[in-house]
Amino acid sequence: MSLIVMKFGGSSVGSPERMQRVAKRIIDSQQAGNRVVVVVSAMGDTTDDLIDQSKALNPNPPAREMDMLLTTGEQISVALLSMTIHQLGHQAVSLTGWQAGIRTEAVHSKAKITDIRPDRLFKELDAGNVVIVAGFQGMTEDGDITTLGRGGSDTTAVALAAAIEADVCEIYTDVDGIYSTDPRVVKCARKLNEISYDEMLELAHLGAAVLHPRAVEYAKHNNVRLVVRSSFTQNEGTSVKEEAVMEQGVVVRGIAFDKNVARISILGVEDEPGVLAKVFGALANNGIDVDVIVQSGVKSGKADFSFTVSGDDVARAVDVINGNRSEVPFNEVTSEDNLVKVSIVGAGMVSNPGVAATMFAAISDLGVSIKMVSTSEIKVSCIIAAEPLQEVVRALHTAYGLDTAEQVFVGGPQDRR
Repeated sequence: MSLIVMKFGGSSVGSPERMQRVAKRIIDSQQAGNRVVVVVSAMGDTTDDLIDQSKALNPNPPAREMDMLLTTGEQISVALLSMTIHQLGHQAVSLTGWQAGIRTEAVHSKAKITDIRPDRLFKELDAGNVVIVAGFQGMTEDGDITTLGRGGSDTTAVALAAAIEADVCEIYTDVDGIYSTDPRVVKCARKLNEISYDEMLELAHLGAAVLHPRAVEYAKHNNVRLVVRSSFTQNEGTSVKEEAVMEQGVVVRGIAFDKNVARISILGVEDEPGVLAKVFGALANNGIDVDVIVQSGVKSGKADFSFTVSGDDVARAVDVINGNRSEVPFNEVTSEDNLVKVSIVGAGMVSNPGVAATMFAAISDLGVSIKMVSTSEIKVSCIIAAEPLQEVVRALHTAYGLDTAEQVFVGGPQDRR
């Protein structure tokens, strides 16, 4: 008898018909001899609706109260799914995150899991129940409800799988696995039978929305076997694990992109030790993540440097930099939005020269300028203007021989939670 964690996103349970389909899939897994724990997101647009309601009453609601509000979306999902399973003649019990033993740090809206006490889960499994847990939520040691931030339901599922030593954690989405790129952009994308944690982690960090980076990190750290599958078909999914078999001749495994990118440039900074530490230290203290960094040559004792941040953070980042001008004098700070980051990822890149050159040539052939470049052993990223993104992704997909003759089936709206 296998112990399985199944996670379903909001699009998978977004209507009564989809809820029934998910319930039948869970029952099929239990009847196949498995003990099943299910993690569910809020239905469809429930979270967005709750946010809109809160903003109509208070444009700047307290973070604690927002967590109290938003966790109700998942509680609705788990209760309805449990009712559906009961209606089909099987046993199920719904649990909130804290009833399932999920403890978090005392940070609202983006808490990290600190501990899981799965006694209640095992008790319910031993009673023959399907256990349905609300994703995206937990509780502090002081009893406050918290949410886990973006990708929180993925993280909940992987963390529970690690805590109960599940045989596999299945993540159900609207496509039947992980593809070489977003199949909404490239219809002939290549499905990967398996992918390594490291490759998946790079893709997730670089914009691939099928799995959240925190969930992949948790899986890698705890050696949790992940399988990404479609909730709309019975097709085999993609396994995410420590070592993945490389396809013959395939060096680049995936192409990811991030549409929410802005570039900030600080011009005329004194070229002296500690300048970058002061700038990026101030940004870090204000919770602003910095990605690609490029410094130009020094002229007359002064240098220019540029870096990228999330498009959501650009205005705040400029304010922080201006606010620290007495610490780090400069001539001018500028920002540029409407940019994207497009990246290629593959564990085989490190031993294959010319991979980056192929990327640069494919982008150049489209008449697109590359503004910044970042590399590691298994990825190359380019910052470009947003407008030609889809054309660039398709060109790269072809350049690395990833196109297939088949068209990908996408079952429903994308679900990032």
